[in-house]
Amino acid sequence: MNNKSLSYWVFLAPCLLALFLVLILPLAYGVYYSFTDFNGFTINTFVGLDNYTKLFSDTQFLKSLWFTAKFSVVAVIGVNIIGMALALLVTQKMGKLSTVFRTIYFMPNLIGGIVLGFIWQFVFIKAFTAIGEMTGIELFNGWLASEATGFWGLVILFLWQMSGYIMIIYISFLNNIPHELMEAAEIDGASAWQKFWKIKFPLIAPAFTISLFLTLSNAFKVYDQNLALTAGGPFGSTEMAAMNIYNTAFKIQDMGYAQSKAIIFLFIIALISVIQIYVTRKRETDL
Repeated sequence: MNNKSLSYWVFLAPCLLALFLVLILPLAYGVYYSFTDFNGFTINTFVGLDNYTKLFSDTQFLKSLWFTAKFSVVAVIGVNIIGMALALLVTQKMGKLSTVFRTIYFMPNLIGGIVLGFIWQFVFIKAFTAIGEMTGIELFNGWLASEATGFWGLVILFLWQMSGYIMIIYISFLNNIPHELMEAAEIDGASAWQKFWKIKFPLIAPAFTISLFLTLSNAFKVYDQNLALTAGGPFGSTEMAAMNIYNTAFKIQDMGYAQSKAIIFLFIIALISVIQIYVTRKRETDL
């Protein structure tokens, strides 16, 4: 082994060690515990596939998966549309105002999920109720008191937090579009829509791959916002998959069963992410 390859592995070793200790080892333990009746302290028996067969008849877990899937679809579409719209807005010729707007739009992403949840809980319960009483509009009354309003409350919170972050990704790609292309399109008389659809959209296709992956993974693993805003209520109707797994592990103290749920949930997220990356990468090539 020459000095070059030795130094390469010396510098790489801490990263590999951290990856092993933080990701690979806990995952291996999690898989093992999912085949046991581990309660957080002891393992009494090895139950095999019992935990996995049990979860497919767990109506609350299946309901939380379905709720998470619906939330993820709406949230991912909404975040990317709003993020793209904001990126197109702040990349216009506005001088120093462009930087100000970028900062304002990005700021919600700096606030922690728990804090955001309590902020929006106050807005939905106190502010909306006050507006409903003053205007007489029934729409503002009873927010977070039903599955429907709880669902849209979580979506609004997620959009408000993530749109500015996704905006930054789209901005980085929009700023790399050659000015010569846009000037040529203007000379040819292209409309604003034509310039976006025929020039900008194909050139920022890689941004969609990145943004969709980030928003998908973040939407599926939402926990702190769910906890602070609705705590899964009313009656577990807005409980997302991450909260269901947490409650099984730390409230019921059935960590072996919770691990089996987590492994299935990980598999679902990984499968969807791989399919999404494959489809969007192929779309990039086609464009």
